[in-house]
Amino acid sequence: MSSVESSRTLAGVGSILLILSIVPEAGAVLGIIGAILLLIGIKGLANYYHDNEIYQNALMGVIFLIIAAIVVAVAVVGAFVFIFTLVGFFVGLAVFIAGLVIAFIFYLLSAMRLRTTFSELAQKSGEHNFDTAGTLYWWGAILTIIFVGLILIFIAWIFATIAFFSMKLQPQQPSVSPPSGYTPPSAPPVAQPTQAQAARYCPNCGAPVAQDATFCPHCGKQLPPV
Repeated sequence: MSSVESSRTLAGVGSILLILSIVPEAGAVLGIIGAILLLIGIKGLANYYHDNEIYQNALMGVIFLIIAAIVVAVAVVGAFVFIFTLVGFFVGLAVFIAGLVIAFIFYLLSAMRLRTTFSELAQKSGEHNFDTAGTLYWWGAILTIIFVGLILIFIAWIFATIAFFSMKLQPQQPSVSPPSGYTPPSAPPVAQPTQAQAARYCPNCGAPVAQDATFCPHCGKQLPPV
């Protein structure tokens, strides 16, 4: 299996694991492994297409997603700390809501970057399932506040998995460099016509005649030998 085919397979397996991240208990671990495999695979595809922007957008998408998850965790812990201390319930609730808003912003930034990655892969590979995956993921992120958003994200990763395993890849041809010290042969010199060969004229009438002519075609006089 070539390197680019391995990258495609890793990205596809990573998408499958991200689909399985909804599994209780083991879902978080599967999601982390899936995100790592996805990034490794996309990195290889970015190298294959000579477009590092594909990988950079995917990487930033995962980073923004991690930040969103951390902000949610901090907001939940902070809310509990404020609620169960003398500060009060309303302060804890305000901290929790502010954390959710910040996390949602990073979540949308993550979805935007991943949609760009899928769009670039669709343009490079001609696999339109990437476009579908990116669109569904973007709208799923926006509608995460209602249940339908999570369903759209789930379907988006299914389309992404299909796209990775269906994308057509051209075999890479190894570049062959000439051996060290090799000098390409020079073109043979072009013979330059001599003055005698360049033109011949009839000594009687002065008309141009062919080099091998015996009689002048104009005046009919016999020509001297060359």
